[in-house]
Amino acid sequence: MRIPRQVSGTKVAKALRVPGYDRVRQDGSHIPLTTSLNGTHHVTIPNHKPLKLGTLLGGVLKPVAAHHGLTLEELLAKISL
Repeated sequence: MRIPRQVSGTKVAKALRVPGYDRVRQDGSHIPLTTSLNGTHHVTIPNHKPLKLGTLLGGVLKPVAAHHGLTLEELLAKISL
């Protein structure tokens, strides 16, 4: 599995449309997303360029994968990040 590097918060927000996340609004430098699939889930992505690896994995991708019952590898393959 290859972890994406040098990816922006905007690109991650666009990629998360595939598993059903929609942009709620934009609050300054953060992009809140929400989904109603498999129950309601919210995730906030910093609009930084690039995102730090720890933020990308621990704060965004792992919680999204856990909510949808996927492994990190399956989620990355699904969203083509």
